[in-house]
Amino acid sequence: MDIETYEIGQLVRLTARFTNAADRAIDPDTVSCTVTTPSGSSSTSTYAGGAVKKDSVGHYHLDVSANADGDWRFRWFSTGSGQAASHGTFIVAPSD
Repeated sequence: MDIETYEIGQLVRLTARFTNAADRAIDPDTVSCTVTTPSGSSSTSTYAGGAVKKDSVGHYHLDVSANADGDWRFRWFSTGSGQAASHGTFIVAPSD
């Protein structure tokens, strides 16, 4: 997996796709994403009332402001029908 690198101040779009066993897009009961900054602080956003947005059936995104340099981690997870989880990392380069 390639790790994307961004500049401080960029808006980073994290995306997730949820499918069933037949690889058809589905909407889980709950969709959330936890983002952990380079300093170790984390926050969780949820669809329906939170910062996670639905693009279409099974497709969601979360926009993150890259406001600190270092390694950022994120974890998408869902509950109920369509329960799943995935994770990733992106890097924010220090400013010159």
